[in-house]
Amino acid sequence: MLLIWLLKICKQAVMIDIAITGIGVISPIGMTETTVLESLLASRSGVRAFESQALSRPFPMAPVEAQFNDSFTRVELPFLDRTTQLAILAAQQATENAGIVNYSSFGERAGVFFGTVRGGGATEWEWTRQFYTGEKKTAKPYVIMGCMANAGAAQISIRQQVYGPTASHTSACSSSGSAIADACRQIRNGEIDIAIAGGAEAALTPVFLGAWDGLRALAEVDAVPSQSCRPFSRQRTGLVLGEGSVFFVLESREHAERRQAPIHAFVAGWGIASDGHHIGSPHQRGQIAAMRSALRTAGIDASELDYINAHATATRGGDPVEVAALKEVLGNAAQSVPVSATKALHAHMLGAASAMELLVCVLALRHSFIPATAHLSDLDPECSGIRHVTETMLDQPVRHAMSLSAGFGGTNAALVVRSSTFD
Repeated sequence: MLLIWLLKICKQAVMIDIAITGIGVISPIGMTETTVLESLLASRSGVRAFESQALSRPFPMAPVEAQFNDSFTRVELPFLDRTTQLAILAAQQATENAGIVNYSSFGERAGVFFGTVRGGGATEWEWTRQFYTGEKKTAKPYVIMGCMANAGAAQISIRQQVYGPTASHTSACSSSGSAIADACRQIRNGEIDIAIAGGAEAALTPVFLGAWDGLRALAEVDAVPSQSCRPFSRQRTGLVLGEGSVFFVLESREHAERRQAPIHAFVAGWGIASDGHHIGSPHQRGQIAAMRSALRTAGIDASELDYINAHATATRGGDPVEVAALKEVLGNAAQSVPVSATKALHAHMLGAASAMELLVCVLALRHSFIPATAHLSDLDPECSGIRHVTETMLDQPVRHAMSLSAGFGGTNAALVVRSSTFD
């Protein structure tokens, strides 16, 4: 009898649909879902050139062209790094989009799941500058609370009155994907009913750009600066860093329907896997395992995917490895399933990258289109063998889409979303 009961519980857990009921975004290509959609449809880039006397050369980057200090009080501001500001505002946008005032009525059945690479890095670096220049020897009391990696998650939980689990993920470029997967797992396991999940990053400072330049990974400024990020291209020169924040409200389908909340899409599957290879160089085995795990959780075959948003950072070492992984997972469907890399437009948003690219997948589902890999006119032969999308494809029904993120350290996150239109 116990075995039968356990099997029944497991079956019920597997059958729980996870609905996306709220979306919030602050990005280099749009500050709302609508403006991001418009940028994707037009292949409009948020990349521009940046120069500073503190740097050895100009760099391309994709900033959010707005300041948000006016959104907070003078008492609040000292505690809020720019990353935390972006996280708070995108989470608030998602919460309002989901028709929620705050989460207090859900008690401990609500959670926050946050991904970031540097968290309050700008706050930490400014204090370091003050210390070593002799400007100050003792920090203000808010500095520690401003530079904590979990500051974004904490501030969201405080402001939104979330009393359940509050978790921060720092698995490099897969951070927000890991956070979203963690939220989905806890909802499907019945531990919580609803979650705010996503990521934020705002590290476009000279000291951070200089560190990346030391890795020899950053792109050169193109003759047309907005085209500096060229995934899969023979002409690519490296990655372009961006900033921003994307959050989703996730909840069980039953919970969403009880609230009579509109459902944008469903998160159908997720997979997390490690390369076990190198701290800074990817290996296809981890990417393959993550994608296969996500497809298995979603209960679909790779051939049933209608779109894949690739991680594709436009690096020499990264893009071919990912293409090899995609070919292995797709098999005979490698030439039929459309693949694109939208970092060409919004750049690499680091801790927010997975969430941003999942949003692209959701928009593809909801608006029946496939976004292009912009600026891809000269395909690198090492990146051939999959169906690259070089022009936006309209009137393309999308039922299932998958995003893949591969982080330094070898943590890979794959997420599969399913359209609510086909239910």
